[in-house]
Amino acid sequence: MSNSIPKGWKESSIGQITASKSLFSDGDWVESKDQDPFGSNRLIQLADIGDGTFINKSARFMNDEQFSRLRCTALQEHDILIARMPEPLGRACLYPGKDRRAATVVDIAIIRTTNADHYWLMSAINSSQFRYQIDLNASGTTRTRIARGALSKIKVLEPPLPEQKKIATILSSVDEVIEKTRAQIEKLKDLKTGMMQELLTKGIGHTEFKDSPVGRIPSEWCSACLGSLLSKKPKYGANAPAVAYEPTSPRYIRITDILDNGELDTTSAVGIDPQAAEGYYLSKGDLLIARTGNTVGKSYLHQGEILTVFAGYLIKFVISPTVALPDYVYWYTKSHQFDNWIKNTSRIGAQPNINATEYSEMLLPLPPLSEQKAIVSTLDKIHNTIIQTDTKLHHLKHLKVGLMQDLLTGKVRVNVNQEEAATA
Repeated sequence: MSNSIPKGWKESSIGQITASKSLFSDGDWVESKDQDPFGSNRLIQLADIGDGTFINKSARFMNDEQFSRLRCTALQEHDILIARMPEPLGRACLYPGKDRRAATVVDIAIIRTTNADHYWLMSAINSSQFRYQIDLNASGTTRTRIARGALSKIKVLEPPLPEQKKIATILSSVDEVIEKTRAQIEKLKDLKTGMMQELLTKGIGHTEFKDSPVGRIPSEWCSACLGSLLSKKPKYGANAPAVAYEPTSPRYIRITDILDNGELDTTSAVGIDPQAAEGYYLSKGDLLIARTGNTVGKSYLHQGEILTVFAGYLIKFVISPTVALPDYVYWYTKSHQFDNWIKNTSRIGAQPNINATEYSEMLLPLPPLSEQKAIVSTLDKIHNTIIQTDTKLHHLKHLKVGLMQDLLTGKVRVNVNQEEAATA
């Protein structure tokens, strides 16, 4: 594994670390017929195993009779759970302990040991060095997996227990900040969803409402079709192949470049031949909506920062600012009302599809311009806070990767005082 072992450390395989006073086993073989949706015992799935985080996503259960008949291994708090199937292969987390007995499926390996600090060992398993060894030892073609026997042979650099605990303390403190930041983002997203529902149906400060083709809306509002808000006819994008992106050339926006939050993916930029780009350039305020595929209805509002051309599966809508704010219409395309319209309108064939004419006929609630501006301002503030917090989360994750690389390889050694050594 390594030609350089830090002083006082040793190279140990997972099998060696768990050779005594430990449990290292696969989960239990539990078929669908062995499960009970009303059972009192939780059955942990691959979907619950995050990269260093227990996701708690699934809802599978067993009753006591099934649990006993299959002789399931009851999980304990701080058990290390390792996913033997992607994605990513070999990701590990700690079982947090729950208010009910739990077992896990066979494609998850369990490590329970007092021979190493559980948080340090989980972190070592999630390190890039360990992940590389997992990939080398994986098997399967359609879907890769790693056998527990292969896992047991993979080696880590093992520091003395006091140093393990100090490393674990540092990494867990970063993880705690990461989880708090992630939770903050989820709360902000919930706030944004609630605010959108409130602002796009009830507006700001209204007390009188009326029925309309789009439901109950404030009395001062009207409903309008998207086509009546346009200064130009909708336009389909360029039917041209992508080329390598050069900062001096236009960027080519495809459906796959638009993220769920409406931002552009900065990691996948491609370009387009300038000759093929003629007639397809975007201006600030142009609204793009996907017309086909599983992402039909996905939208992007161009802010004009860079020279940009749009691809053929996108439709460009140019909103007349004297009638509606492009930003307001964009925010409407992120609403539940728009999602429901997409579901009811898209033609299901080989691929769902909505054409420019159908989009133009879509009705939406329309406040006065001054209120549109206030609604946009409120939603933009929440959105920008989410983006800033998400950027912070990205930096924290990057910091953790660097810390793992330094601390788990011994490149940076931690100081362990006598008291810490004595209590380890």
